Amino acid sequence: MNDNYIGDNLRYLRAKKGVTQTEVAKAVGIPVTTYNAYETGQNVPRDEVKLKIANYFNRTVQFIFFNRIAH
Repeated sequence: MNDNYIGDNLRYLRAKKGVTQTEVAKAVGIPVTTYNAYETGQNVPRDEVKLKIANYFNRTVQFIFFNRIAH
């Protein structure tokens, strides 16, 4: 992915919440290496994981995964 706005969005939301990648991964039930791959643009989460991540950050899937968050 050349345009990693999803990773940028995830890093922004995680920093704003003041949590680590490990904490997010544990909360949504995935390995930290998998979550790291989302933030670095190496992979995109499956739909069910997108929903869990969105719920964790109290945002919609649309907000996180289909828009560039201004930060």
